[in-house]
Amino acid sequence: MIRNIRLAYTMLTPTLIWLLLFLLIPLGLIMVISFTTNLGFGGILYEFSTEAYRLAFSTTYARVIWNSLLWAGIGTIICLLIAYPFAYFIAHAGKWKNILLLLVMVPFWTNFLILIYAWIVLLNSQGVINNLLLSIGIISEPLAMLYTPYAVVIGIVYGFLPFMVLPIYASIEQLDHSYLEAAEDLGASPVRAFIKITLPLTAPGIFAGIFLTFIPALSVFVITDLLTGGKLLMLGNIIRDAFIVEMNWQLGSALSLLLTLLVLIAIYLFMKFTSSEDRNLLL
Repeated sequence: MIRNIRLAYTMLTPTLIWLLLFLLIPLGLIMVISFTTNLGFGGILYEFSTEAYRLAFSTTYARVIWNSLLWAGIGTIICLLIAYPFAYFIAHAGKWKNILLLLVMVPFWTNFLILIYAWIVLLNSQGVINNLLLSIGIISEPLAMLYTPYAVVIGIVYGFLPFMVLPIYASIEQLDHSYLEAAEDLGASPVRAFIKITLPLTAPGIFAGIFLTFIPALSVFVITDLLTGGKLLMLGNIIRDAFIVEMNWQLGSALSLLLTLLVLIAIYLFMKFTSSEDRNLLL
């Protein structure tokens, strides 16, 4: 028994060293820097200060954080509404299942920047969508879609939809159909069986999909850079700009810790609402 435990810890050692060097130590340094004094132009005075956190919670940055939560949340909900029926269809697609899964994973083979650039062509005032709507007479003048929050949400949905589909599909695939057969024998309608059985039993996949979609959507800055021309900002944008443009390492560190806190809250909620067996199946 003791030998097996030693062997397990020996095998874990490389991973623990990696996490220590490239996660815990950098995170600790960021935490220390966030409480130092800013000298300007990247200068750091190691005197205790909470100025970075006061600035992070100021009206300007608080509005960006709220917009980030709002847009990422809306994008995640739309992803869920699209992904669940599609994942359900894939799970019951028979011989077409592998082909459909392949199509879901195709976007991973293409650079993310190229995928987002394609939406500039589609959403532009002289783009494909506006020209199509104008040609068939649905609209009389081009719609303003680019450089708006709608473009951000569209980019989030398009970019992260596969992260929602795959865990939900895995959860539906593991569903024990004997429960549905029993419900049918007891006279439950398909809708009632879905609400009472399928939906609760596939909830771990839903939570996993929300987790895998919301977190990267919250911190991504490429989508807002390309689809809004930098006119609209999300949390990832202001963290990048704080480090690179403003050279305010204290503010960037404070905002990074706030993002880390949001991630930890999401992980806690995911762990709370899923069992260890469900997590092993999904992740």
